Amino acid sequence: MHLLSTADLLKKIRRLEISTKNIVNEIFSGEYHSSFKGQGLEFSEVREYQPGDNYRDIDWNVSARLGLPFVKKYRETRELIVVFIVDISASQFSGTSYALKKERIAEIVATLAFSAVANGDRCSLIMYSDTLEKFLPPRKGHNRALEIIREILYHEPHSKQTSLSAACEYAGKILKKRAVIFLLSDFLDSGYEKQMAILAKKHDLIALQVLDDSELELPKAGVLRFVDPETGHSEYINTANAKLRQAYKASIQQEQEKLKTTLKAMGCDYMLFKNSDSFVRVLRQFFVQRSRRRKR
Repeated sequence: MHLLSTADLLKKIRRLEISTKNIVNEIFSGEYHSSFKGQGLEFSEVREYQPGDNYRDIDWNVSARLGLPFVKKYRETRELIVVFIVDISASQFSGTSYALKKERIAEIVATLAFSAVANGDRCSLIMYSDTLEKFLPPRKGHNRALEIIREILYHEPHSKQTSLSAACEYAGKILKKRAVIFLLSDFLDSGYEKQMAILAKKHDLIALQVLDDSELELPKAGVLRFVDPETGHSEYINTANAKLRQAYKASIQQEQEKLKTTLKAMGCDYMLFKNSDSFVRVLRQFFVQRSRRRKR
């Protein structure tokens, strides 16, 4: 794989930082804040009792001292732990339009990470193939967001394989407090459902599927050689065959519906990002829907 020079890497990170921070400032700062519940309640103040207040909130010490009933008021603690679990297996280095899937993942994570930073949240990164590739523990600040972006763009995986099951199991062991988890992968894997469901019970797990358009629908381009980046297996396919393209599309649609049904049963939110789509539009739609659910 081609390694970027330090200068090129810094330029790429800087461009990504500027573009995504502008998006955050213009669109996501308020929507991000209203989309996620805080981690609990903290004491805010005491005030005089009013009709309709819950008697359980009465502060008996203050009430006795002042001779009038006073109640404790609480506010939601806003600081979140935001974890990015990123599939860094070989299939993320594929792509036929706009960018590699890995670069699209970097754009999405950068937008979410800078939104988290603006909200005062702590960010963490778990990069996985079929083994742990990198772990950055939760930390606040602009520099942590930059570290996460740098690792996604620059890290060279030790393995080409994928194990979403192992990634979810590791996250479940390492994360002791409830977190908002963004799991980014193409989900071209199997056998992960049990560990993902366990993780989703304890945390707010959101699945972000990143696919190249050619993975959803074969292009009409004659005979093409397809190579599985994880196994190295290759075969030639005549994409001019309309029946073959239709059968492939139908099969993929069936797999996509199965994935969405599985994630819904776990209580996971789901987003699909295609290289031809605006990732900003997909994220904004997600934030709007989450905000509406919280207000119900």
